[in-house]
Amino acid sequence: MSTAAEQTSGPTPSSYIQHHLTHFQSEHQHSIVDFSIINYDTVFYSLLAGIAAVMFLRFAAVRATSGVPGRFQSLVEMLVEMVEEQSKAIVHGDRSFIAPLALTVFMWVAFMNALDLLPLDLVPSIWERIAPMVGVDPSHAYMRIVPSADLNGTMGIALGVLILMLYYNLKIKGLGGFVHELFCAPFGSNPLLWAPNFILNLIEFAAKTVSLGMRLFGNMYAGELVFMLIALLGSAAALTGGGALAFVGHVLAGSVWAIFHILIVLLQAFIFMMLTLIYIGQAHQGH
Repeated sequence: MSTAAEQTSGPTPSSYIQHHLTHFQSEHQHSIVDFSIINYDTVFYSLLAGIAAVMFLRFAAVRATSGVPGRFQSLVEMLVEMVEEQSKAIVHGDRSFIAPLALTVFMWVAFMNALDLLPLDLVPSIWERIAPMVGVDPSHAYMRIVPSADLNGTMGIALGVLILMLYYNLKIKGLGGFVHELFCAPFGSNPLLWAPNFILNLIEFAAKTVSLGMRLFGNMYAGELVFMLIALLGSAAALTGGGALAFVGHVLAGSVWAIFHILIVLLQAFIFMMLTLIYIGQAHQGH
């Protein structure tokens, strides 16, 4: 609940950041990751980004011609060739599903990350105006639009990659071969080593999954916080006497960080795609 001072002078920097870091969810969340609670905004914008990625690729496929390609078709063809080359170098086997999967992962994560480039207060302010129409208190109309800045979202994708790792281990090696590898690699098949082998393999699968989700979350969460701090600099420009210099700093910092953040958006999508390929490629190999 806001104090009288906050109501008259506006939110404090801490309350502003806290508001923007709160999800629109099924109930109050007590920790940064809680799988018992649904973050509606993460689910909605994840689906929205996925649909946008599919429509983007569908649009490119429909417009593709056999003649001299335009700039848009050339861009998409370069992207497809890049993914195909990476999948060919990493995965030795049937790539008829894996290469399109890698392309889908790259585009989906890139579109989710790109939502961070929208003006920070744009969507939340629109939601605050719409919220009363659907019975939501405007003062509690929280909205976070970057799914990859939510650990619940990134860990959900990482769990999907874990399922693919297990699937390809079973498909390539068979149930017997996979179980044998779990208990007999990497230290050997001596029965005394079965327990250490199995524990180490479980730790390896868990470490891959957790690091995959945490890496994407950490980078995007940090980028989101930087945008919030830059937005607070703009607020300081509007409220302080020496606001002109602060406003120039706000514009410059926001522009520079947005340009730099474009690289982060694409780089994190590329890293996530590459790690997905590497983990699936490892499932095609034996110890």
